[in-house]
Amino acid sequence: MSNAIPNSLEARDVQNHMHSYTNAIRHAEIGPMVMEKGDGIYVSDIHGKQYIEAMSGLWSTGLGFSEQRLIDAATAQMKELPYYHNFTHKSHVRAIELAEKLISLAPVPMSKVFFTNSGSEANDTVLKMIWYRSNAMDKPEKKKVIARKRGYHGVTIASASLTGLVNNHRSFDLPIEGVLHTSCPHYYSEHQEGESEEQFATRCADELDALIQSEGADTIAAFFAEPVMGAGGVVVPPKTYWEKIQAVLNKYDILLVADEVICGFGRTGNMFGSTTYGMKPDVLVMSKQITSTYFPFSAFMMNDRFYQPIAEESGNIGVFGHGFTSGAHPVGAAVALENIKIIEERNLVQNAADVGAEMQAGLGKFEDHPLVGEVRGVGLIAGLELKLNEETGVGSMGAKMGEALANNGVICRAIMDTIAFCPPLIITSEQMKELLSKVEKSLNDIS
Repeated sequence: MSNAIPNSLEARDVQNHMHSYTNAIRHAEIGPMVMEKGDGIYVSDIHGKQYIEAMSGLWSTGLGFSEQRLIDAATAQMKELPYYHNFTHKSHVRAIELAEKLISLAPVPMSKVFFTNSGSEANDTVLKMIWYRSNAMDKPEKKKVIARKRGYHGVTIASASLTGLVNNHRSFDLPIEGVLHTSCPHYYSEHQEGESEEQFATRCADELDALIQSEGADTIAAFFAEPVMGAGGVVVPPKTYWEKIQAVLNKYDILLVADEVICGFGRTGNMFGSTTYGMKPDVLVMSKQITSTYFPFSAFMMNDRFYQPIAEESGNIGVFGHGFTSGAHPVGAAVALENIKIIEERNLVQNAADVGAEMQAGLGKFEDHPLVGEVRGVGLIAGLELKLNEETGVGSMGAKMGEALANNGVICRAIMDTIAFCPPLIITSEQMKELLSKVEKSLNDIS
């Protein structure tokens, strides 16, 4: 196994890796924060200290940490049918109901749903199907896929290859062959002097076009992307970005895979981030908030353009040789159905838009703070990027702020020097005021 850093990784990414390594040692010395209870948007540790869980766990617990209806849905399904599979022409009621519900919610016309157990597993399966589809269309050379630097798509061998983060590649011998990476659309850190957002978006699209041409358009099958990047630092696309990127994909007949694992089910103020940004994906990947992560579950929808060649090839072969023991698990499907029902009944997508606007405005006021470089976000997801401390290096300010927030009763995520916020969809206006007050105190504590 090689410890070499892939040539495609930039020096800054390597510096980030070393900071993460130093942080890991530090946290190992401190010991873990052990949680014991959850109540709405709050969690409490074994010492009784309560925190606002401003990351929804891992961008995922949309309904908070004590939703009895999800518990009841799981319990009832356990009693009725605790497990069944969808192999050999079999299925079960909850899987069928959920597939129909998801298709009805799709931001663009979709044809079929495939069930998996995690976002990583879903993206892994999509890549596998892309290769299968290209073979079915007698285009065996059309197998390469493009993702983006700082994008996040999972940690299996294939999905970690799609991920554009150094720590998910280094010492794993990743990415695998045929997975390419193009520009990260972070205007704040990547734009050139005097370049507008629209001009930056044009440059990103031009760089994608150039990559496709250099590799050969007939070798590129798909483009994987999050509507808003999450684990890469809450990167919101610049104005006109998706319009221009999709024009390039359409020019070369390249599939668009929207990874909605973080953005899906209301996070951006619409049911899907694809709606927020006018994306028209061929495949849409879902996990995390599909069950509020009360049960491990994931799925992806595909349109007929994607599905038909796969179906025809499976007919020729006599089988589609892929699936998972727990795919479409009835308990997970039951929880997902109830979760979506609650989101709709309580109008939580609109709540994400309304309280999210309060969060964006409240965090935006901190841009005048001497420690803050940029605030960015949409709906109930945001990033507060702190200015680099040249003396202590990349990530040092993020670590300090994360510690200050925890001391003040807020759990967030420091992604290098960006503090990520992704509170549960159920957060109220009053609770948002409490969160913003604690953020302000924490900034002042480290000033």
